Amino acid sequence: MRPPLHPAAMLLALLAAGPALADGRDAYALDPVHTRVMFSVSHAGFSSALGTVSGSTGALLFDPADWTAARLDVRVPIAAIDLGDDGWNRATLARNLLDAGQYPEARFVSTEVTPVDDDSARVCGELTLRGVTRPLCMDVTLNALKRHPMPPFRRTAGFSATATLSRADYGITAWTSVIGDEVELRIEAEAVRDNQAMAAFEQAPAPPDAAVDAAPAAAEDDLAGDEDESRSDTPPDPAEPRP
Repeated sequence: MRPPLHPAAMLLALLAAGPALADGRDAYALDPVHTRVMFSVSHAGFSSALGTVSGSTGALLFDPADWTAARLDVRVPIAAIDLGDDGWNRATLARNLLDAGQYPEARFVSTEVTPVDDDSARVCGELTLRGVTRPLCMDVTLNALKRHPMPPFRRTAGFSATATLSRADYGITAWTSVIGDEVELRIEAEAVRDNQAMAAFEQAPAPPDAAVDAAPAAAEDDLAGDEDESRSDTPPDPAEPRP
């Protein structure tokens, strides 16, 4: 006869399980420690500059038996960008590029999920970056969905994803002679089952109007000026970092 389960072990098991939604989806909270966005962009054709952003937060509704019902809402702290050099980081976050002072985060909200097979899907949605919202699709692979082996043994989903975007689509047009337009993204993400994550879909405001497809006029003027400066024989102002 098997001995009864210790009350503490029963509590841990219940916490790890957690009730699913009525339609079979579970709510997950993105794990900012084990989620990272990596990007690659040409550096004047000499190499592909690599950078990462850690600390993303967000929520996921997911049923592996029905990818089409999945929903995703993620916020990426652009101000935490890391290209491996403090000067390069400052240049990338400056007003003429990402303008992290005014737009410290990016946001992706899914609108449609199309299964490819049991473990992968194409996830399309709206990406808001530097105040501009444009459609973006990602190719997503489910790596694992199981009880985490370490306490508190929460059910955890792990994903890998790739996508490509044009920085010009988001009004980031400075330094075209140095920085390529195409940006390749690779995302590694873990999400932990958390029923409170459901509130993100009930309370969070919608992203800016997807019809916005260009940077504000004033910002465009600033970018044009910065680009002209990059072509000038006169060195740029030392206070304005450059890539």
